[in-house]
Amino acid sequence: MEKAKQKISNWKQYNQALVNRVSVTFWIEVAAIKALHFLKHQGHHGRGFIFSDTKIKTALMVKGIFQFPPRELKGFLNSFFTLMHFPLESLTYTCISKRSKIVKVKYRLPS
Repeated sequence: MEKAKQKISNWKQYNQALVNRVSVTFWIEVAAIKALHFLKHQGHHGRGFIFSDTKIKTALMVKGIFQFPPRELKGFLNSFFTLMHFPLESLTYTCISKRSKIVKVKYRLPS
C-alpha cells in the first residue's frame, strides 16, 4: 500500500473506507436461483450430474473474476450461500475442475 499523500485526520472514516473496498455485491435473479437446483438427468447413460450447469457456470465465473484456486472457491461459495440462507449442497472442487472442461462460460473482465 502506498504512503498517504495527505495526513490522515479521521481514522474512523479511513478504516471504514478500507473495509468497504473489499465489499462484494451480487444480484441474483429468481430464475437463476431456481436453476441452481438440478432436477433432471442429463440424458446419457451412467450416473447423472449432481450439480446443474448453472451452478457450475456461476462457480466458474466467480473463479475467473476473483482468480480463486479451487479450494478457496469452494469456501467462498459456501460462505456466500450461507449468508444468503440457501440450503444448497456445496460444490466439490474436483467436480468444478472436471465440469469446467464441459461447461462453457462467457464473461468479460474489465480492461
